[in-house]
Amino acid sequence: MEDSGSITEKVFSNGDSYVGSFKGILPHGKGKYTWSDGSVYDGCWEEGKMTGEGRFIWPSGASYEGDFSGGYLHGFGIFNGSDGSLYRGVWRMNTQHGIGRKQYQNSDVYDGCWKEGVREGSGRYAWSNGNMYIGNWKDGKMCGRGVMKWFDGDVFDGFWLNGLRHGSGCYRFADGSYYFGVWTKGLKDGLGMFYPAGSKHRFLRKTSDRHDDKRKKQLPHASSTISESVKPKVKRSISERFLLKGSGSISLRTTSQGEDVSLDDSSRDMLACDSSSVLSQSSHDDKSDFLETGSVAYEREYTQGVLIKERIINISRLSRKSKQRIKFHAKEVKRRSCVYFLEGRKSYYLMLNLQLGIRYSVGKITPVPIREVRQSDFGDQARIKMYFPRKGSQFTPSHHSIDFYWKDYCPMVFRYLRELFKLDAAEYMMSICGDDGLRELSSPGKSGSLFYLSRDDRFVIKTLKKSELKVLLKMLPDYYRHVKEHDNTLITKVFGLHRISLKRGKKVRFVVMGNMFCTELRIHRRYDLKGSSHGRFTKKDRIDETTTLKDLDLKYEFHMDKLLREALFKQLSLDCRFLESQNIIDYSLLLGLHFRAPENLISLLQPPDSLDNVETNPEHEGGISQGELSIPPRGLILVTHEPSSVSTTPGPHIRGSTLRAMSVGDKEVDLLVPGTGRLRVQLGVNMPAQANQKLMQDETASVQVELFEVYDVVLYLGIIDILQEYNMKKKLEHTYKALQFDPMSVSVIEPKLYSKRFINFLEKVFPVEP
Repeated sequence: MEDSGSITEKVFSNGDSYVGSFKGILPHGKGKYTWSDGSVYDGCWEEGKMTGEGRFIWPSGASYEGDFSGGYLHGFGIFNGSDGSLYRGVWRMNTQHGIGRKQYQNSDVYDGCWKEGVREGSGRYAWSNGNMYIGNWKDGKMCGRGVMKWFDGDVFDGFWLNGLRHGSGCYRFADGSYYFGVWTKGLKDGLGMFYPAGSKHRFLRKTSDRHDDKRKKQLPHASSTISESVKPKVKRSISERFLLKGSGSISLRTTSQGEDVSLDDSSRDMLACDSSSVLSQSSHDDKSDFLETGSVAYEREYTQGVLIKERIINISRLSRKSKQRIKFHAKEVKRRSCVYFLEGRKSYYLMLNLQLGIRYSVGKITPVPIREVRQSDFGDQARIKMYFPRKGSQFTPSHHSIDFYWKDYCPMVFRYLRELFKLDAAEYMMSICGDDGLRELSSPGKSGSLFYLSRDDRFVIKTLKKSELKVLLKMLPDYYRHVKEHDNTLITKVFGLHRISLKRGKKVRFVVMGNMFCTELRIHRRYDLKGSSHGRFTKKDRIDETTTLKDLDLKYEFHMDKLLREALFKQLSLDCRFLESQNIIDYSLLLGLHFRAPENLISLLQPPDSLDNVETNPEHEGGISQGELSIPPRGLILVTHEPSSVSTTPGPHIRGSTLRAMSVGDKEVDLLVPGTGRLRVQLGVNMPAQANQKLMQDETASVQVELFEVYDVVLYLGIIDILQEYNMKKKLEHTYKALQFDPMSVSVIEPKLYSKRFINFLEKVFPVEP
């Protein structure tokens, strides 16, 4: 038996050889192992496995020098590829994982985070031609918030998805012009504002300075190489994977630059971003900061890259209106909000409390054996109550928020509702209680309610008034039975009902609902429809990409497949009848529209380079007028449903069964969307239609012909605001006055008449095909 301190040379039967120290029959200590194929490792060993510092050379000429553990490249090391690439950074089990710098064979350089051999996390990528991106990555592609700067001076600041701009962002051109807008898969898609060169906007200057500072701080490791002398500490793990068995034992998952990143001039306008909360919100809210008077901006609307509308806006006039509107809005929210006491940091604490409480409640109720829902599950005693002190307790963890009391209403009922909606408890908790937290939204309505949106957009959390809480608890038994009997119900899905109590008796009540607009397609228009004309319009200067419009703003009729329409109105009748039985009024149909660009206009799209050039010259881009729109060929196709070809995973707003369509012979259908893929058609989800808008005619025309704009659209719809209970006393007080001015006023319509009026209005919006 060899001694561990002796240096011995040994040749194996397969042609491999080893020179170094042994422990028993295994290499241990320092030694050099040479494989028969020419691979060589020279370094430290531990009982037959490469562990410690060493150098490995492959027959191809590639080499690695750095840390090993259990036979793996694990720790900090430098890898020279046979193609001339160089990686200096952290490894985990043979793959780049952690912080590192890679220089590719074409002289491109990436500095930042890696995960399982691909770029993921924060990082900077510098192309050899002078282009540079600093921001977030996922699966090797730009994904999340990031800034892209081209060698010619153009800059895009926004969010990215799969290497493409996809959502709101700001594009700054080298000549000083700006475009704030929305992209979908690299194409402008939705409302945006173009500010020509020379527009003086204090917000733009502040934003530019602020993001320059952020970019300097974002990646301290990005501007320089990682020093060899500073090696990140890596927790070592032992693996039995690598044995002393010839070549091929170490396989490196490295990603070629050319496979997933290409940002040359001809393709850069086809890259994408997601909604930038800083830029998109500020671009609308801070218009009052323009300094130059008399200058103009261009409000534009795109559909899949096609400019369909444009109007010129006088900046100086807009700024004064915006100031008045912002001041008024701030006063209204402060006065009306049911959480007015939650100012500044306290709103953040409220979010943390909500996450802690939901995690506790769902975790407590999930292990309970499945049983039928009982009447006692709806009673006053059906509550989970818990105190969450900041220091923690026997039942609750310590946390960084403020002390609070938690109450979870009817937890067993909502557990079964989530199961009816096919929602996994673990996914539910991860979506709402994950590390990414929740996003606070401004209130879109008059109630002053506080809204949170989960980071994956699947769930909306809304604060309730005490009266609304009582209505929901009162109707909960019947609501449970209704959704159990009708899996296609269009009524809002409710997943939980909670209350947080803070010091001095302040109480905030929450309801968790599915986000109807968590879809695969971008929602271009949103409407809240009640069937009333009383105050049901939106001022033009208050409309932006996320504005929810009202009845009088709707200029379209929607024509659908006969069977799809029948299914829609059958369920609408059932849902309205249920709301009648609960004495509920004032509910709405929330309608989302995804427009498909007319195919005759898609052909007008120019190559990316010329499109960028046109952007800087608005007088050339606005040449597509409304009069040029003609009826295009059908862009949406219904095909026979194939479960294996579409996602059948239930979502927070997904309804029950797949719908049938007459156009495919009364069979279940999927929707083919050009450029997107195949989608499952369900009630209120992915429903195709044609949107017809009647055009105004010249009164001097000798022949009167009805003209229409026709678009292919995909509809998303559901019934919301179901917590307003009818009050007879209120009706008697306001009947005469309201009827005199508006016979359709919501405040004076009893439940049965309200639902009838509601259905009649929607029948005009979705008319029967002639």
